[in-house]
Amino acid sequence: MTRISLVAMLLASSLATTAIADAPGTMRVDYFHSGNQETEMFSLDQVVIEPLPWTGNMAQPLDKTSRGKYLFEVVDPESGNIAWSRSFSSIYGEWETIGEARLINRSFHESVRFPAQESVFELVMKKRGPGNEFVEVWRIKLDPSDVLVHRESPMYADNVVAIHKSGDPATKVDLLLMGDGYTADEQEAFIAKARELTDILFATSPFKERMDDFNVWAVAPPAAESGVSRPSTGTFRDSPIGATYDAFRSERYVLTFDNKSMRRIASSAPYDFIEILTNTETYGGGGIYGLYSTAAANSEWAPYLFVHEFGHHFAGLADEYYTSSVAYEAPAEITEPYEPNVTALLDPDSLKWKRHVAPNTPLPTSWPKEKFEKHSIAYQEIRRQMRADNVPEAEMNKLFRDNQEFVEKLFDESGRKDVVGAFEGGNYQATGYYRSEQNCLMFTRTEAFCRVCAEAIEKVIDEYTVHE
Repeated sequence: MTRISLVAMLLASSLATTAIADAPGTMRVDYFHSGNQETEMFSLDQVVIEPLPWTGNMAQPLDKTSRGKYLFEVVDPESGNIAWSRSFSSIYGEWETIGEARLINRSFHESVRFPAQESVFELVMKKRGPGNEFVEVWRIKLDPSDVLVHRESPMYADNVVAIHKSGDPATKVDLLLMGDGYTADEQEAFIAKARELTDILFATSPFKERMDDFNVWAVAPPAAESGVSRPSTGTFRDSPIGATYDAFRSERYVLTFDNKSMRRIASSAPYDFIEILTNTETYGGGGIYGLYSTAAANSEWAPYLFVHEFGHHFAGLADEYYTSSVAYEAPAEITEPYEPNVTALLDPDSLKWKRHVAPNTPLPTSWPKEKFEKHSIAYQEIRRQMRADNVPEAEMNKLFRDNQEFVEKLFDESGRKDVVGAFEGGNYQATGYYRSEQNCLMFTRTEAFCRVCAEAIEKVIDEYTVHE
């Protein structure tokens, strides 16, 4: 049996809808994103026709949530009509905010995916400018009939496993779990972990209530050896997806910079969103809106990491914590962030989540900030030293548990539990930015999203699903 016929069987037997047969193909444009803090450049790598039909919601071709730092549009050059658009964020977009971008140039491989076009079109890239308005930064005319358009084969189709099926990919959110650092002998362990973390996701609101709007798939090309790279400890692995700790020199930040390999593997499965599960125990993860999220699958905190990082990738949620060390430099001036769950509170009367705020709730809203910061700063110093000493992960886990116990007790006693307001501290800054509730899964290692984050998640689910 050929791989192509295997994919046809997967679609016919597992999904079995006429909508799939009628769906357009999937087109991907791979490009290089280069520059520094002063300059920025895009250059074409290749145009690809992926092996599977388009899985996105054709009923909503234009982005309605507008969450990312960038926006791409597929434009008819004759009429100027936009055939497809989606906002997203990128590794380059994060990198240009760190100190290294003031010193050197770097290039990152990126991709955008959309329904295959039948005639010449323009790909237009836009970036947030003043007032968070999107400003054009690149435009290129592309011809789908060009002989150099690459036709990709589904070479990893035999590895794809359906974890949770709700229906036609064109009407559902398709989440692909990609395992990295799993050997051939560890495939069953990967699938078991994929099922476990899928159950965790669907036990968390609002995913719990919208479980039937999702399909979940899993694939893990066999690795030559277990695990992924962790350069700060001298650990290097040539894993299939290339996930690595120490991204941007942050010991807990896990990313892959090998976009081409990731896309090559992912194209054998239906997907709108990707979460990479690393075969590692050390606490770590990452999430970039519209790109992917990562989580250390064997960490004691894998359930939290999986859901928290997916919140970044899926809904464009900002981090609400601010006492942990990060690579990003503080902004030169405080402006209203585009993420839905943080605000600069420049105009309290226009608070973006005002409809959730009870009358007479003070803005800003008081909370035990000083006690929290005193404890958290001391905790972060202990954590930093323990990582430097490379202590066993069990000791780190105890530190994390003790810290969360202190935080939960502090918040329970504050009198602000379940209050929606504007609590100062968030978006990596102690002052100038505010979150909607005292606690949230995007702030500490708790188990629930605040109402504002939950609402933001539901809006994305609505954009990717079709209900009769």
